[in-house]
Amino acid sequence: MQAQFNASRGSLPRFRQPSAADLCATMTAITSEETNQSVLDVFNAERELVSLPVLEHGRPIGLINRNIFMSQMSKPFHRELYGKKSCIAFMDKEPLIVEDTLGIESLTFRAVEYGEKALADGFILTRDGQFAGVGHGLQLMRVVADMQAERNRQIMHSIDYASVIQRATLQVSRSVLADTLADASLIWEPRDVVGGDFYHFARFADGWFAAVADCTGHGVPGAFMTLISTSMLSQAIERHNPRDPAAVLAEVSRGIKQMLGQTTERASETGSNDGLDAAFLWFDNATQTLTFAGARTALYVLYPDAPQIEMIDGDRVGVGYLDSATDYVWHNRTMQLPQGTLLFVTTDGLIDQIGGKKSIAFGKRRVRDLLLAHRHERASYITDAILAEFANWQAAETRRDDLTCLCVRIAGTKP
Repeated sequence: MQAQFNASRGSLPRFRQPSAADLCATMTAITSEETNQSVLDVFNAERELVSLPVLEHGRPIGLINRNIFMSQMSKPFHRELYGKKSCIAFMDKEPLIVEDTLGIESLTFRAVEYGEKALADGFILTRDGQFAGVGHGLQLMRVVADMQAERNRQIMHSIDYASVIQRATLQVSRSVLADTLADASLIWEPRDVVGGDFYHFARFADGWFAAVADCTGHGVPGAFMTLISTSMLSQAIERHNPRDPAAVLAEVSRGIKQMLGQTTERASETGSNDGLDAAFLWFDNATQTLTFAGARTALYVLYPDAPQIEMIDGDRVGVGYLDSATDYVWHNRTMQLPQGTLLFVTTDGLIDQIGGKKSIAFGKRRVRDLLLAHRHERASYITDAILAEFANWQAAETRRDDLTCLCVRIAGTKP
């Protein structure tokens, strides 16, 4: 009978890609010349032995499953008939045999291909073709689970760091907004750690520019799109007059289409169809005039003495998508705004959220009602009221999307 082989199991190094060698356990093996009686003696002596490798000149040729073997040998007269015969009679001639240098991921795929027996009986490990030991399916699953947990931890660490970067980038606009407007409030709540919504605010000598946008997706994919979109927006503002929001929208759209290959000429090559919905605003301090251009995003306007809110829809064309024409021209809407006028812009994360007793969307009507109900309050109070109503509406429902809202009262700019 073969002597026991040394094991090489132990704790896995944290930063090294584990291999099959990390699963190699001490295991009794038997040669093909041994009889079934010898196998029976081994199984009786080692009660915890699940399977027994069979070797020929040091190379594995099969694996004997304990349960199958004991079941066969317990049948009437089987010991008398098979006891002195070669142990290969009840041997699995096609066990999973792998080199101990094989990576864990590759080993997992091989084990799945072999099916349940590779996980239940285990698998044979070799070193340069010679028997090295046996690995167990349960241990393999534990190692895979540990690897996945470590990967998830690293991914979450990366996402958390990405969130810090995203928030720091947006904080610049939030600070400029607070330093520029006397009565304004901004909500930015990503559905996940990072989000696909973004905002932008810039102050100029004669006015201010604001943007609220909802990029394709949420979470990490959405966050990538915000990086692309904010970069394109900054370039567009530098190249074009921020006093023409429609032209800025068009420039951002062309930039995204070019970067992602989403032009008509390259439509068959690209695998993406990403873009954004947005509201771009320019306010002129001297004339108290607002110019608005929207891409599938509306602007809510509540004049001081008006009984109802005016909702100004944006163009029904998204920014940067495959079906958005490269030469499309968005439309500017210009309006005179007296002191006290309330402006509100939101992404569809607010409007489309399912909730309430009937599990329906929050909707634009509720937004209008809330703005009317709190029309005389400060912008921060209004956004707090909207968030509170939104939370009550959502209740136990899952958050569907990122949420960004901008509320501004025309009350002059800070010096």
